[in-house]
Parts: sequence; C-alpha cells; structure tokens
Amino acid sequence: MAQKVFKNLDEQIELLLNKGLKINDIEYAKEILLRENYFFLMGYRHVFLKPDGRRNFIKGTTFDEIHSLFIFDRKFRNIIFKNLLIVENNYKSIFSYALSKKYGYKERDYLNPNNFDNTKNKTRQINDLLRKLKRQIRVNGSQHQATNHYISNYGYIPMWVGVKVLSFGIISEMFSILKQEDKKKITEIYNIEIDDFEIYLPILANYRNLCAHEDILFNHYTQRMIPDSKYHNLLNIDKTDGEYIYGKNDIFALIIILKYLLTKDDFKMMMNEIIYEIDILSSRIKSIEISKILDVMGFPKNFKEIMYLD
Repeated sequence: MAQKVFKNLDEQIELLLNKGLKINDIEYAKEILLRENYFFLMGYRHVFLKPDGRRNFIKGTTFDEIHSLFIFDRKFRNIIFKNLLIVENNYKSIFSYALSKKYGYKERDYLNPNNFDNTKNKTRQINDLLRKLKRQIRVNGSQHQATNHYISNYGYIPMWVGVKVLSFGIISEMFSILKQEDKKKITEIYNIEIDDFEIYLPILANYRNLCAHEDILFNHYTQRMIPDSKYHNLLNIDKTDGEYIYGKNDIFALIIILKYLLTKDDFKMMMNEIIYEIDILSSRIKSIEISKILDVMGFPKNFKEIMYLD
C-alpha cells in the first residue's frame, strides 16, 4: 500500500490544479490550506468530483466553492450543536426530575439498582452504567461549582445538579434501563412513543459528539434509522422499494428528531438559521446546483415546510 507523505503548500496547490480545480488566488488558497488543513478541507471535495472514480473535479469547480462548503458546514454544525445542547439540557432536567420525585434526591436513593428494570438480561447493564455514572460524578463533581458546593456543604449531590457533570451518552443509555412506567413518564412530556425515543437518544448522542469534535456534518449518516414519522408522510417524501428516501438516517432524520424535542419557537429559529446559511452557500457555488448538496443532506425540496407542521 502506498504511503501518504508530507506535501508542502506548493505541492498541495499543484496537486489540486492537476485534479482540475480552479484556483483564482494562489496565495489566498495557501493561507486557507495552512489555517484549515488540506486533509479536512478536502473532506468536502466529494460533491464536486466527476462520477468517473478518478477523483478529478467537475469542470469549473473552484477552490472558493470547496471553502464555501467547508464554512457552511462549520456554521451549520454550530447551529445544530447549540440546539443539541438545548435538547440535552431539557432531557437531563426531565430525567432527573422524574427520578428524584419518585426515588429521592440523595445518591443512595436515586442510584439504587432496585429503581431500574431488573429483568435478567438488564442486570449487568444496570451495574455497569451505575458504576460509570458514579465514577463520572466522583471525577467531575469537584470541578464544577454547583456540584462542589453540594459536596462541600451537604455531603451529597442531588440528581438535578449531578446531571451537569454527566455525559449525554451516559444519561441517554440510562433511559434504556428504566422501568417501563418511568420511561412513560418521560416520553409523555415529549408526546413520543417509548420505542421511538429509545432510537432517538443514541442518534442524538452520536451527533452531539460529532459536533463537539468538529467532524464533517452535512453528509453524515447514522447506522440506525429512525422510524417512519408523520412528518415523512406530511412532507410527501418519495419512497423507493417502500422506504422513504430522505429523513431516515441522514441529517434530515436529525431535523425530524429535533422537531419532536425542541419547542416550536426554538425549532423555528433553528430552521431559519439553517435556511439563511443554505441561501448564502447557494449564492457562492456555481459548478453544481445547491440541490445536489441538499440531496446529500437528505433534505427534500420542500424541507422548509417542516417549520409549519404540527
């Protein structure tokens, strides 16, 4: 297997020119490559490549277009991330309220293994999760003002404070070990079926981590598909072999999940911000249609209508 060797900025520019990329300002392109990293920037080249497998660019593709898509994804990722944090905070609040109200506010109360679904196949998972949860509280608790205050003054951390130092992944997985009646208490607030919510949570955690690590977002697909929803039907999304072609394991699937979990005002604000960034990107690319990028994202042509659906 051929090894990847270091290429200086001039060699990187030459490589791109040889692939058919148009570079209007060489010095500006070098500055962008130095600041943003050739490898990460070229992660956005795929929608601009000819479909012949030779990795050559579509005629007329410019360096500025690839950079524009890179910037769009950064801004899009920031929009999604801040709304995922809203969802995370809401879920942690609802989760801790439901368990604290029923089981108590001290660790020995709300972390009692008997509070969870103690069917035979869940016992090991319960013990593993509780051990991870206690470790996160122990390691992170002293580093946050609120949790440190409770440890110092009361000797315990109530769950509604403790969730601040717990990862979304841990709290999401905790849902899977709750008793059925406790799951129902939480999902009734969102007006979502329990089975659907259990699928949504790991997808949300996956996207949260992706955004936090600044990975490419716009063309990310998850392994798990979300169930068909009323929004697939109301948007009249096309099907192939009985399966919706958009909104299953693409970015639009995440949009559908956020439609269920955000407030109407937060969701509308998010969509307006996304549409604004899409419009800017559309004005900056010429070698391909914006529809090609929206197709990769899983956005149907009438995606804006989801803002106004109940």
